[in-house]
Amino acid sequence: MSASEERAAEGAQLRLFSGPYETVLTLLCLLIAVAHIYVAFDPVISEFQRNAYHFAGFAFLAALIHPALRGRTASPVLLAADLALGLAVAAAAIYLPAAENAIYDRGVKFSTPDWIAAAICIFGAIELTRRLTGWVIPVLIIAALTYVGFWGQHISGVFSFPGLSWETIAFRSIYGDDALFGTIARISSTYVFLFIIFGAFLLRSGAGDFVINLARAVAGRMVGGPGIVAVIASGLTGTISGSAVANTASTGVITIPLMKRAGFPAKFAGGVEAAASTGGQLMPPIMGAGAFVMASFTQIPYEKIVAVAALPALLYFLSVAIFVRIEARRLNLAPMESDGETLRSAFAKGGASFVIPIFALIGMLVYGYTPAYAAVFGIIAVVCSSWLTQSRMGPKAVVEALVMGTKGMVMTAVLLCAVGLVVNVISTAGIGNTFSLMVSDWAGGNLFIAIVLVALASLVLGMGLPVTAAYIVLATLSAPALSGMIADRFVVDALASGMLNESAMAVLMLGAPEHMALLAGTVSSDQAAAIIHALPLEIAAPLRDLVVPPEAALAALLSAHMIIFWLSQDSNVTPPVALAAFTAAAIAKAPAMATGFASWKLAKGLYIVPLMIAYTPFLSGDWPVAIRIFLFGVVGVYGMAGVLQGCLEKPIGWLARGLLCVASVACLWPDPLWINIAGALVVGMALLFNLRSRA
Repeated sequence: MSASEERAAEGAQLRLFSGPYETVLTLLCLLIAVAHIYVAFDPVISEFQRNAYHFAGFAFLAALIHPALRGRTASPVLLAADLALGLAVAAAAIYLPAAENAIYDRGVKFSTPDWIAAAICIFGAIELTRRLTGWVIPVLIIAALTYVGFWGQHISGVFSFPGLSWETIAFRSIYGDDALFGTIARISSTYVFLFIIFGAFLLRSGAGDFVINLARAVAGRMVGGPGIVAVIASGLTGTISGSAVANTASTGVITIPLMKRAGFPAKFAGGVEAAASTGGQLMPPIMGAGAFVMASFTQIPYEKIVAVAALPALLYFLSVAIFVRIEARRLNLAPMESDGETLRSAFAKGGASFVIPIFALIGMLVYGYTPAYAAVFGIIAVVCSSWLTQSRMGPKAVVEALVMGTKGMVMTAVLLCAVGLVVNVISTAGIGNTFSLMVSDWAGGNLFIAIVLVALASLVLGMGLPVTAAYIVLATLSAPALSGMIADRFVVDALASGMLNESAMAVLMLGAPEHMALLAGTVSSDQAAAIIHALPLEIAAPLRDLVVPPEAALAALLSAHMIIFWLSQDSNVTPPVALAAFTAAAIAKAPAMATGFASWKLAKGLYIVPLMIAYTPFLSGDWPVAIRIFLFGVVGVYGMAGVLQGCLEKPIGWLARGLLCVASVACLWPDPLWINIAGALVVGMALLFNLRSRA
């Protein structure tokens, strides 16, 4: 283990191994990685078995590496207890698939060994997530299981639940489609782990160094160049790790000191790195685990999701880069001197091991290969292309990458499997539909208010949940409400334009008989919106099915999930949580909360882009329209950054800021087009006037 790995382990209170113990742990990690890759090619076991064995392996690693009590990593008694727990959970998880047929033969009745194995697995999931992520997820799991088993029947109102027997709860928690070894575990055991290994191979091949060198060559000599280097490096690193905190820790040690030497304040430098690194979760083709979970939830192909996610992600990174340039102009910082790095030298050192695998991966996805196959061939491409660089990967490097990928997957694997226990209860009890109805009711049919409610919920959840878990919970609860509200735009337009067919009009009159006289005549857009938003779900849902085209309904569903996915990232940069910002603050030696507020300000794209997705066809797959929205979005974000920073190419006054604010909002306004054009013209004229006054 390297010195840096030892320091990281000590900081995270991980248990360190050496000598033969480290060798055994390395061999186990290697075996887990190779087994997953082999099963991806040749599924010799069932999906349920693969998911259970996946949980078994990573639960055992989690129990060993993460001790039950912090600060007691060297205790031999505690090590023995953790080893016993890991072995018990792994054995129980391996046993349960073998017991499935016998359970069905008994009429879905558990025997004593079945009860013991199920209890150990559920307890193991609760305890190991406590060690890995804190108390929030364990409390959610316990609350969810006891809700359907006990206290749900004692509450009144829409959330009252009659209750299930503990045997039914245990069976559904293990064998249900959305349970411990269900859908989310399938995503973890296939796409997510294989892409984590792919990222580990990229890092081991020197691709991380190439990313930094490339960013320096492209942006190092620009105004605000060191900050823009951080943006580019974090965006490209996001294609490797998909983790905001990991991005911040890996690229921040280089970019933050670089920004401070260039003259940026320490809190701003940390904020830039945190905001840019948060975008790594949004950057295709990996997008953390979110893209795979989204594909599973929506049944939309993964390749379509990452394709339409590209422009919004690019807009986010441009928004951070714009803030950096404007701040450099405001502080009157000069470009840094060249360090001699060029595009040619950057590519010569390590470009092949990054560019070839990434393009191979994207090409395979475009040609219709599954993400699992694409990831495996991407891994092979990394090894082969590394021989074209200075960091050739031999057998030792391959083993190190496989082990690094397995260790990096421990928290994600246990977390995703454990969250299935909560999702299973939500689907069993119908809480998702109930919560969606509540969101619709609280918002009064107003999409903006609904998005604000989801944003607040994501921030609260983010105080204790990793972003992937926050997205899973929020998507399960609120995606139906958001997608329905987005789809209602088509119903409102059809009603206002008189284009509703007879079947749809009959359904509408059934749901709104008090408006029959009005519906018989001409209905304005405002009246149509009021009528549609007031419809009960049992009327609104079939009306959407009759009116909204299938491709538009699919786009609405994808838009809802993408909005929730983007908003679930805000805990990385929003105080009082701001995990990525606090990591950057430690590197920058800046106040944590001040850095958090700086990152929150810089990450405004995290809130602007979801609103654009909600109110425009940004994700419709109509590329000319999406590019138009993107271009106006860039102009609008530039103007908004100028308003917040009080500067374009030179400082601007309050009157100019007010005018620029109106023009920026006009650029982002969904409709009509002439408003976007007028806003862009005003922003352009403001920039020209600012440039002339600067001269």
